[in-house]
Amino acid sequence: MSTILIIDDDDQLRTSFDKLLHVEGYSVLTAPSGEAGLDLIKNHNPDLVILDIRLPGLNGLETFERIRKIDTKLPVIVMTAFGTTETAIEATKLGAFDYILKPFDIPDILKLIKQAQEAGRFMRSQVTMNSDPQTALDDVIIGKSEQMQNVYKAIGRVALTDATVLIRGETGTGKELVARALYQHSMRVNKSFRIINCVAIPDTLLESELFGYEKGAFTGAVNRRIGKIEQAHNGTVLLDEIGDMPLNIQAKILRLLEERSVERLGGHQAIPIDVRIIAATNRDLEKAIIAGSFREDLYYRLSVVTINLPPLRERVADIELLSAYFLTRFSKEMNRDNPGLTPEALELLKSHNWPGNVRELANVIKKALIFSRGYPFRAEDINLSLNEGAELLADQDVTIDEGIRKWVLNMLRSNENDLFNTLMDKFTVILICEVLKISGGNRSQAAKMLGISRPTLLAKIDKYHLHFETSVKSD
Repeated sequence: MSTILIIDDDDQLRTSFDKLLHVEGYSVLTAPSGEAGLDLIKNHNPDLVILDIRLPGLNGLETFERIRKIDTKLPVIVMTAFGTTETAIEATKLGAFDYILKPFDIPDILKLIKQAQEAGRFMRSQVTMNSDPQTALDDVIIGKSEQMQNVYKAIGRVALTDATVLIRGETGTGKELVARALYQHSMRVNKSFRIINCVAIPDTLLESELFGYEKGAFTGAVNRRIGKIEQAHNGTVLLDEIGDMPLNIQAKILRLLEERSVERLGGHQAIPIDVRIIAATNRDLEKAIIAGSFREDLYYRLSVVTINLPPLRERVADIELLSAYFLTRFSKEMNRDNPGLTPEALELLKSHNWPGNVRELANVIKKALIFSRGYPFRAEDINLSLNEGAELLADQDVTIDEGIRKWVLNMLRSNENDLFNTLMDKFTVILICEVLKISGGNRSQAAKMLGISRPTLLAKIDKYHLHFETSVKSD
């Protein structure tokens, strides 16, 4: 259970947070002052701090600076009213995970808490390499094949430099683990590490998320906002799935790499930024360059050093080690005896094509263990686990477009936070855009086609910042 510390002098707010976070499954500590909060951090080692800027005695900024001296990797979310936004921005520049304005929406703060917790875990949890499968921790890169030895050597050679690294590999090969290993063996290990998934954020929001915006930059921009890259100043940023990044944002990333500066939306000032960029993709960038969907100049800037992660089918020699690791890990998690594998089951695992790579292997082992009766896995047990998904689909008599199915599978293997809502948001945006095209922009007709009310449709258009230019009058 994760522990969250709330530092705020408002008794009612602390009580509300306590009730809310307990319902969400967190352990909660509260403190009415910075001094009391610092004592709790020293004695209880919380996983996350939510800190108010205005406090009696030590103010929020002073408290944050002292927190940094105690633990450089403890994520801190700053709370602020409109009048103290600039102080919150200053704290963010000094390394706070993010800030949120009072009063805030509960879904927003819960989402931010999950993101901050994950960032804290990534910074604190050591990624080990080539460990003994029987004793390895959760975050481990396993493999003794020649291909994986080359990966370990590349990590060792480049980690202590500030070189930009491009990690290439199919979905499920472990690109994020390699990025974390690079960070944890780098000179920036005591600074922030941010993972930005370029496909998890809608294109319409990605630019403002990455680079921030100035007050008045667009409707709803009532205050200056610091972007995720600026928040990571002096640290490391992983741009995951960069092959899917829109061209206009690729240009801004190129400027960041060339000039070491960013410009917020609505701003005219270049802001110096010192970050190490690690990029990852499962795309064929050479084909994307030919197709015009990826900038060639950005490709060469990103690939100063390239680490290629082999698909599992090309390192069959590692399947026995990986299977032993997942069996040991999941048996402990489920409090079961490790049943082991028969030689026939191991041969079946080695002969499978593994389109989902290591992540798919983990899922197959886990499913087989769930239905295990205690004896060593046989070939038929593995076969059942491999084919379970297809059988479930057949039972439901559902036909799904192959392109949509592959996209959903890739998302399911991505380990995204809040995956259901992310998928639903993407489907909703596609659905609304298509129905508006069909209706010529007529909102009433579009709402009728979708079977929802016009106010509901308008609310979703506003939520997703959708725009549809049309000569047809929309009533």
